[in-house]
Amino acid sequence: MSLTLLLIILGSLLSLVFVYLTVTERDLLKAVGFSAGQSIAYTILLHVFAATDIVLTYIAVSVGIYSALLVYVVSKTERFEEG
Repeated sequence: MSLTLLLIILGSLLSLVFVYLTVTERDLLKAVGFSAGQSIAYTILLHVFAATDIVLTYIAVSVGIYSALLVYVVSKTERFEEG
């Protein structure tokens, strides 16, 4: 197998694991962290596909701004999900 194919498989599996962890987590701050991990896995995939301009924008928005906004929103509510 080539390195490109291995990186695609790794990025896809990492994103799948992070999506599952995000959906099942009851602690909302941990869920935000897992969501950022999913974004990093997507960044790996975009980098493998040679979309470097999209990678730079995606990192700034999805890992930086989006995560910071969600942490701010969670700080204004309860940290743990009920149920």
